[in-house]
Amino acid sequence: MAVGEEAALSAVGEEATLELVVTLHRLLRSLGRAVPGRRVPPTQLIVLALLTQLGPSRIGVLAERIPCSQPTATAAVASLESAGLVRREPDPTDGRAARVVVTEDGVRALNDVAHSEAEALAARLATLPPEDVQRVLDAGALLRRLAEPGD
Repeated sequence: MAVGEEAALSAVGEEATLELVVTLHRLLRSLGRAVPGRRVPPTQLIVLALLTQLGPSRIGVLAERIPCSQPTATAAVASLESAGLVRREPDPTDGRAARVVVTEDGVRALNDVAHSEAEALAARLATLPPEDVQRVLDAGALLRRLAEPGD
């Protein structure tokens, strides 16, 4: 860990940041489980989201961005391809390589999962007092800013 990272972590509090990371992971997993009959596993959802964000990409780029091993990314792409959610096309900059492209069905599947998880989150938010709902929504904007530098 770099010196600046150590100072930032100690200023915020290692336990508090660890608890936040664990809580965010738990929330995302529980929202995923709340979607009945979800047909796209988490790693494949990440691939679809990355392709939607980045556009056509090589498997190596996907593996680096997920992050996972290249064989794991290859397996995820193969499953998505079998389901018709992505397709491969020749890389215009290197005829020996291929890029992965999300299909319309892939975009639709990603949107369906996102909307279903958003509905599950909305139902949970509805159990909170209005001022807590606003605090959560405000935190969402801040978390989005924190997510951007690593992309």
